[in-house]
Amino acid sequence: MVQDARISPAMPPYPEAVQAQFDRLMPPGVPPLILFSTLARDERLFRKFMSAGLLDRGHLTLRDREIAIDRTTANCGSEYEWGVHITFFAEKVGLTPDQISQTTRNVSDEAGWSPRDLLIIRLMDSLHQTATIEDALWDELAAEFSEGALMELLMLAGFYHTVSYLTNGLRLPLEDWAARFPAA
Repeated sequence: MVQDARISPAMPPYPEAVQAQFDRLMPPGVPPLILFSTLARDERLFRKFMSAGLLDRGHLTLRDREIAIDRTTANCGSEYEWGVHITFFAEKVGLTPDQISQTTRNVSDEAGWSPRDLLIIRLMDSLHQTATIEDALWDELAAEFSEGALMELLMLAGFYHTVSYLTNGLRLPLEDWAARFPAA
C-alpha cells in the first residue's frame, strides 16, 4: 500500500542557495531527490543536513562507505535510501547481485565478502541492535581500520539512521528509478 508523504517536497523555484546545492549534487537535468526537495522546505534544516553528510573522500574507501550505508539503511527498513545508494553506487563499488541482496538480510561468507567487508557489516549490525560495540569486535576493527576510519564508520551509521528516520517517518515515496528491496 502506497501512502502519501507526510510533508510535500518544495517546488521550484528554490531559494538561490538551495538551487546552488542541487546544482552541485545532481547531474544536469536531473531533479533533486525527493528527500532533498522535502528538506528544502526549511532552508536552515536543509543547510544543516547537507553540511552533515559524509559523501566526500574521507578515511574509508568508496566500497567501505557504501557497505556501511547499505547495511544501515536496510537494517532501518529505509527502502528509499537503500535504493538510491544501490542504484548510484553498487556497480561502482563492485557489489554483486547476491551481495546487494544480502545487505537486506543475513550475510553469508559464501557471497564473496572480504574479511574487511564482513567487519563493516558486523559493526553496522551491532550498532543497530545494541547502539554499542563489544570489545572483541572493536579489537578486530581497530586492527583493520585507522582511528579516523573507525570514527567515520560510527558517524555514517548515525547519519544514515537519521536519514532513515526522515525517509520512513515522512513516508517519502520511492524514487521511480531507484532499486527496490529484493523479494524475501
